[in-house]
This record gives sequence, structure tokens and C-alpha cells, in this order.
Amino acid sequence: MRDRFRDLEAPSASRKKDVVLMATVSSFEGLQPPTRSELRQFAELFTPLFQASSDEAKRQAVAALSQCPQIPQAVALFVGSQPIAVAAPFLTASPAIDDDTLITIARTQGTAHMKAIVSRDALSPRVIDALVGLRQAERRLAALPVEPTAAESIPSPTPPLGASVDAGDAAARLANEEEMRDRIRDLAGRAPRTDDDRLGLRSLSAIQAALLVRFARTRDATLFATALADALSASRWLAERIMLDISGQQLATTLTSLGLAFPDAVFVLEKLYPHLAEPQHSVTRAWMVLDALDPEECNARVEAWRRADNYTYLPQVRQPTAARASGRGR
Repeated sequence: MRDRFRDLEAPSASRKKDVVLMATVSSFEGLQPPTRSELRQFAELFTPLFQASSDEAKRQAVAALSQCPQIPQAVALFVGSQPIAVAAPFLTASPAIDDDTLITIARTQGTAHMKAIVSRDALSPRVIDALVGLRQAERRLAALPVEPTAAESIPSPTPPLGASVDAGDAAARLANEEEMRDRIRDLAGRAPRTDDDRLGLRSLSAIQAALLVRFARTRDATLFATALADALSASRWLAERIMLDISGQQLATTLTSLGLAFPDAVFVLEKLYPHLAEPQHSVTRAWMVLDALDPEECNARVEAWRRADNYTYLPQVRQPTAARASGRGR
């Protein structure tokens, strides 16, 4: 085995690196299941050959490795960390990636790689918890205020008196700017909102949408409720209360408000509520339930649910606060 790999590794003017890479991968495929020594030898050979090969050869090698039931985890991490155009088939299909490697890739490579991981046929609860935690961390980071840089924090020097603007001109300019702002607000209020206009609305991320569809496909109500509560930034109690409406009306209202694509929302309702998959007038009942909803009404209703949830969730936290306040009043 060692001699075969060393022959492939030896430089040859007549053989391109692409051919050597594919020959190495093909030889490794024939060794399944490989021994520990063969795994180590393949890990040593693969990385330099892969880096020296063309993009097309890299994609072919990754496609082949994604079918191997066993590969070195160092190689799995290396391949999974490649640009998503190369790594996508490996992340979505490879049975050889362990949970630690998947979590490491999700934490270090970004949203596109996380979305590919979510598309896998099977995910362990540990990986799912890590993906949800990463999503929550991204949301918290996005909500943090941006601190000014050192240059921005330095106060600008006061202009000399000769360069100051006349008070009357400044007042007129401010009045004109305020009038322009009022006109823009008026125009924005009159402009109708289109279905794809999600500005200012709570919307699902690509990963959240993929998780909801995935858990609906497997009919895993527990994990679906967790993902729905995360998408709503609400308590699990609210998510479970929405799902307990067996008519599917409340979940349809929620999915419409969150902006889940119509075909995906139909799929989710049909999987979680089998009676909504029954055909009716050439479409399913789920399709008709969703089609009858008004997005603006859905937004208002879901926001009302969230406000009520904020008032009632974790009462044990609010009760001591109220008790302290009443104690101070006495």
C-alpha cells in the first residue's frame, strides 16, 4: 500500500497533478474499509495533491470522497472547509463526517456551509443544538451597537467664527430637510407593500427555514417547536400552543408572517397535519388554508401573540421584581 501511494506521489513530467489526484482517490476507494495505516497515508498524500490540482479535478475528487463510508477526519475537515462550490456535495452527502467535524465546519465557515450541513439526511441532536446556538449567537451579534473607531471618537475641532454658517441659513436648511423627511414618510406610508417586501418584518433566515422543513419532513414535533420558538424569538410554550391547533390555521398564520416560501409552508402543514394533505378542488387543503390568509393580518396576529408571550413567559422572574417594587413602596 505504501509503495502504491509513493509511486503516485512521485513527480512525473508526463502526468498532470489532476490525474495523480484522481488515481489517489480511486485507489483509496478500492481500500474500503481502510486500515489505520492506510488512512494515515491517504491523509498525508491527499492535501498537497488537492491543492495543486485544478478546480474541476477538485470537484470530481470531492464527489468521489462523498461516497466513501470512511475517510480520515483531517481530510473531512479540510474538504468541508473548502469554498462552498467545492464542499457542498461533500457536506450534504458524506457519511464519513463525524459530529465534531460538522460542528467545527459550521462554526468556522459561515452561513453557506451551515445551510449545506442542514441539508444532510441525518443530523444528531448534538449537531442540531449547535446549529441553533450558532444562529442565536449571530442574532445577538447583529443586535449589538457598533462602537465608534478611535478616529471617529475624536471630536472634530470647532470651526473658526469666520467660517460659521449664518443662523438664518442654517435654520432654513434644517426646515427644508425636515420637510423632505415628512414627504418621504408620507410617500412610504402610501406605497403598498408587496408580498416580497419584508422590510421591518420578522423573517426566517435560510437556516431557520431549512430546519423547519427538515423537522416537518421527519415529523419531529419536539425539534420543530424548538426551531419555531427560535424563529419567533419567543418561548417554547408559544410555539407548542401554535402547533396544538390541529386545524393548522395558527401554524399557517405563523409561517405566513415569518415569510416561509409558499411551497415550503404547504409541505410543512401537510406533514404535521396529515388531514391537510387531502386533495380538494385539484389542490390540497393546506394549499387552500394558506391561500386564504392575508399577510398583513398574519403579521398583526403573530405580533400580538408575541407581545402576550412576553408578558406571561417566565413569571417566576417577574414576581420577585414586583415584590421588591412593592416593598420599596411601603
